[in-house]
Amino acid sequence: MKALALDTSNLVMGVSVIVDGRIVGELTTNMKKNHSVRLMPAIEELLKEVDIEPKELDRIIVAKGPGSYTGVRIGVTVAKTLAWSLNIPITGVSSLEVLARNGKYFDGLVCPLFDGRRGQIYTGLYGNVGNTFQLVQEERIIQLTDWLTMLREDSKQVLFLGNDLDIHRNTIEEELEERAVFGQVADHNPRASELASLGLAREGEDPHTFTPSYLRLAEAEAKWLENQKK
Repeated sequence: MKALALDTSNLVMGVSVIVDGRIVGELTTNMKKNHSVRLMPAIEELLKEVDIEPKELDRIIVAKGPGSYTGVRIGVTVAKTLAWSLNIPITGVSSLEVLARNGKYFDGLVCPLFDGRRGQIYTGLYGNVGNTFQLVQEERIIQLTDWLTMLREDSKQVLFLGNDLDIHRNTIEEELEERAVFGQVADHNPRASELASLGLAREGEDPHTFTPSYLRLAEAEAKWLENQKK
């Protein structure tokens, strides 16, 4: 099985190739540059480096959101187009889950987050149940203060991950005190290799019916729906 995984759902852009369960190539950048311009050249470069032709791919795996609306759309559109043109399945994985995997060995709860503006965050809660690292509180968009109130009800330490943490770190530390743990520098970048591994273990979907996960409507869409009700 040969699969290409790609993530443009946030500032980090990641591309990786997995062959029979082994990551053979990975490319990651974390900078304010246009994913729509850089993604296809990055895919072409990586496939060339690992000596794989697009026609050899069996699966396309994509981070399906939540995150930046534009970023999610770029990644999903490219993934769907590739899967359709190559006549192969597509598999979507939560962008939050990919980030959370950086804390899979943490002895406590893992909280990946992306900034959702106006005091809100995209987040969920992950942890080890038995021998399986899995979702233990559903992903959502929520006011940070409300989320921290929920987290205070559990006595476990919480590992926070994400490049948007600087926006919210003071509030988190004030609310959770010593229970709040923050990842190291490299822990905050979602890894396309983790995305590839997660996606390969799941069923593929028809690219025509595949949809991203925004967790909320874009502001323009929400206003349009509100106007329709009037």
